Amino acid sequence: MTLNEDTGIYRDLRGKRVVITGGASGIGLATAKRFLQEGSKVIIIDWNEEALTKVLSENPRLEGIRADVGNPDDVHRAFQEIDKIMGGLDILISNAGISKRNSFLNIEYEEWREVIRVNLDGMFLCSQEAIKRMLPQRSGVILFTASTNGLEGHPFYASYNASKAGVILLAKTLALEFAPWLRVNAVCPGYVLTPMQKAEYTPEMLEKVNSMIPMNRHATPEEIAALFAFLASEESSFITGTTIIIDGGETAGLYVKK
Repeated sequence: MTLNEDTGIYRDLRGKRVVITGGASGIGLATAKRFLQEGSKVIIIDWNEEALTKVLSENPRLEGIRADVGNPDDVHRAFQEIDKIMGGLDILISNAGISKRNSFLNIEYEEWREVIRVNLDGMFLCSQEAIKRMLPQRSGVILFTASTNGLEGHPFYASYNASKAGVILLAKTLALEFAPWLRVNAVCPGYVLTPMQKAEYTPEMLEKVNSMIPMNRHATPEEIAALFAFLASEESSFITGTTIIIDGGETAGLYVKK
């Protein structure tokens, strides 16, 4: 289905105030564009000033704030700016994350801390600021970008795996603590063809991965964005405190290509 501006399929998302971290590329950018199509008001947060400037120039309906999600002062400032621009928020999609491929014994502590700081601390800081603003209105949705890496081990990604496992349990905890008025879920993509993935994998590595996925390909960022739109909408009003896997069958079991 092709969507044009303001012709989305979830009418209850029209006019909703949406904040998306890591919104200047990959899954975050695709999600920002999808919510614009749904008629939402969207602010993206990203650390990459060059990418942020480019995205905002190409998408005049987007608002953007440069901030480091793993820095408490930056996050506090960003949400104060959100208050000025939108007067609060209804939906947080906490998506910003980084990945560093390295064998376990070669991971320096500084590298470990950086991945945890961005991927897990960032989720904590942004969701805490968001919930403070959602609490008076007694409504809201928070969606975390986790990963199938948080559900099973993947060699050479100890820091990333650990951070995403933490994100999953953070989502479950918040869902319990703030039910029934706040819904919180963790989306667990498998392999997605994003700039980050292309930077880490050679074409040969990408092809090998594809051969192990029942759907024989990576997901597109737009497919993940579609799931976020559904989970933020009233169509998923009874879904909270869970992980939603979107991986083309990768974690279903051993796949033997026919």
